Amino acid sequence: MNFKDMTNAVRFLAIDMIENAGSGHPGIALGFADVASILFRDFLRFDPSNHLCPIRDRLVLSAGHGSALLYSLMFLTGYKKVTLEDIKNFRRKNFKCSGHPEYGLLDGIESTTGPLGQGFANAIGLALAERIKGKNNFTYVIAGDGDLMEGISHEAASFAGAMALGKLIVLFDDNQTTIDGKTAITCKDDVRMRFCAYNWHYQSIDGHNEHEIVTSISTAQDDPRPSIIACRTTIGWGAPTKSGSPKCHGSPLGEEEIAAMRRNLNWNAEPFTIPQEILACWRQVAQKRVLNETYKPYVLPCEKIKSAIKQIKYEFAKSNKPAATRKAFQSAIDVLSLILPGLVGGSADLTPSNGTQGKDMFAITADEYRGRYVHYGIREHAMGAIMNGLALYDGAIIPYGGTFLCFSDYMRASVRMSAMMKLGVIYVFTHDSIGVGEDGPTHQPVEHLTSLRAVPGLNVMRPADSIETAECWEIAVQNRNKPSALILSRQDLPVINNYRDQNMCRFGAYLLDGADIKKNRDLTLIATGSEVSLALSVKKRLLASGINAAVVSMPCCELFDQQNNKYKADVLGNIPIVSLEAGSTLMWAKYTGRQDRCIGIDKFGISAPCDDVYEHFDLTARKIAQKCKNILRRA
Repeated sequence: MNFKDMTNAVRFLAIDMIENAGSGHPGIALGFADVASILFRDFLRFDPSNHLCPIRDRLVLSAGHGSALLYSLMFLTGYKKVTLEDIKNFRRKNFKCSGHPEYGLLDGIESTTGPLGQGFANAIGLALAERIKGKNNFTYVIAGDGDLMEGISHEAASFAGAMALGKLIVLFDDNQTTIDGKTAITCKDDVRMRFCAYNWHYQSIDGHNEHEIVTSISTAQDDPRPSIIACRTTIGWGAPTKSGSPKCHGSPLGEEEIAAMRRNLNWNAEPFTIPQEILACWRQVAQKRVLNETYKPYVLPCEKIKSAIKQIKYEFAKSNKPAATRKAFQSAIDVLSLILPGLVGGSADLTPSNGTQGKDMFAITADEYRGRYVHYGIREHAMGAIMNGLALYDGAIIPYGGTFLCFSDYMRASVRMSAMMKLGVIYVFTHDSIGVGEDGPTHQPVEHLTSLRAVPGLNVMRPADSIETAECWEIAVQNRNKPSALILSRQDLPVINNYRDQNMCRFGAYLLDGADIKKNRDLTLIATGSEVSLALSVKKRLLASGINAAVVSMPCCELFDQQNNKYKADVLGNIPIVSLEAGSTLMWAKYTGRQDRCIGIDKFGISAPCDDVYEHFDLTARKIAQKCKNILRRA
């Protein structure tokens, strides 16, 4: 079968999808069809009937706007969940060919992509996972100029070069065109010099030349470094008047343009019709790739985890020693890493400060991949996306990575993608409040907790002591289909709980005073993290004035919101409710009912010792007790 007939089948199916939808991105589907077709035809190890085969190659469409290109190839090669009906209803409600590829929606989609650069970095996580697992599969990436311009690509590519991820091959759609025009108006990077400096293997080819495409991918497979192949293409190739122009990037070509293109390329088939002999050739491609290894879902040793956490809590309660929750977190790692071989930790160059390296976890390096600890360097954004890739590989890797809470902004897009894909990535954010002290407002997170809590599907957990830290660890590890953010203190916190078998943090919030306080209270004081012990001091002051306050520890708002109404009413009570947290008060009114009952900080911090900063913001037991009295007077 003529190669051009096979690639034109990909092209016309893609532009028919886009035209029928009235939206989409034909430019990459037309311009990169030759490269993508050869990848599927000659190199990609895949099996539509065994799409989770552990030894399959991974293909990540980082340029996710080119989804029509991927769907076309998946349909032609016989992925059963990509039906002709789905193809005809591209970008429409209740059909699976969505505007950008979505993980879990279709077999063969390795990652949700669309935000440029995210898929590129996810693929580096997949390639790192392959080295850790030693599966000998390749990870391919289809990337565009936008992926390489986004800052995350610089972080991730630098990391990949340092780790010598030789099974990673990036196919770069070098069409030199973006929405605003030619790339030269904003970007004069020398891609070859850039990637060579990262310790990558670089090639530049004609992306419409069959021989050059085949030769370059073969060469990349043999090089021990990560590879990038700059495939010079024409955006919208084959469109008679719009090819080479930004006009064909993100808009349908139009009926007249498509009709002329059909004539020019001698394509006589009707829309959504693939000549039988061409379809047969594409189906044969998949039949040659049959993979025999069976996917076995990873099963968590839940009882072992539960038992280990109970023992950890017992030890914390027995010692009754004040400790920073970041230190308690590290103590838990030392135990859990022994029963969870898939636990892979890391930090953005803050290992001693985050406490993220277990005592039996040695580092993964370019010379030794059998370790379980990743030094990500000062690359928060890449770290988040790489952890997503680790989680995507086979479900058996449980990635966690640490940085300071104030730097969570650098990785917010990756956190969002974790939640969207329902990946059990664990984000460890230490130095959680103004308690950072002398480092000043640049390092004191104020708005960050509220920002993270706004992400749908993310469990944000801020434990109050060592025991709650162990319980939050258990929740995070057990939730393999939901990411978690553990918010941990720099400063020591007293143990506020006695030992208990039950994991109370799984309820999201609970009464520290027990059942007796439920009906005999004048006020409920909700606090999180380091402010829980402060709330207990406030309670003592109020009691001296004849006011009975119940203290509620709320380590996780998201989990509390999932409880039934009776439980929530029992915890909060039908009395004035006051919230206390050393951060933004923006979201707390949903519990207190009134914004003036939310005690916190709605401005940036100051540089001073921890206790002085708390005093500066009136976050002392005396000042808070007086505020509570004033609230009760106005109630």
